[in-house]
Amino acid sequence: MYFHAPPRIHFLANLKVDFSLPTRASMARNTSVSDWISSEVNLFPDGSWETMMSRVAQFHHKHSFESVENNGHDMGYRLALTVEELGELSAAITKGKPDSEAAEELADLLILILGHSLAMRVDLESVFHKKMDKIMKRESIQGKLGIRVTEYSKSD
Repeated sequence: MYFHAPPRIHFLANLKVDFSLPTRASMARNTSVSDWISSEVNLFPDGSWETMMSRVAQFHHKHSFESVENNGHDMGYRLALTVEELGELSAAITKGKPDSEAAEELADLLILILGHSLAMRVDLESVFHKKMDKIMKRESIQGKLGIRVTEYSKSD
């Protein structure tokens, strides 16, 4: 199933706008499980990045994913789990399962990716915004299967 964005979205994608956020270099950013569970953040859904990360950190803490015996922060293992969950999302979509099942698989992927940032001690929010700033400057390329926004050219 392919979704086509309305024309106004294509217009907005070509705007040259600086989406960069002010840096918070002077503030320490949470990157580890212990950072997140020790911060005073609401653990009830409120739509914030901090709440999502705190809830994933609480999950990692509850199951001691950081311990070597549990292997929960081993990136090879985590990537294998990600491929498994991606396959489950793909199956839900290609087999025409209810949207609620596909949505749950999508949530599994998001939880894993947020957990990857904990395992790697990456400030994913900052990296996300930096990457968005970069890709918002790229042009799109129409390929055989659909539109791509990439740094590669058709000749590559």
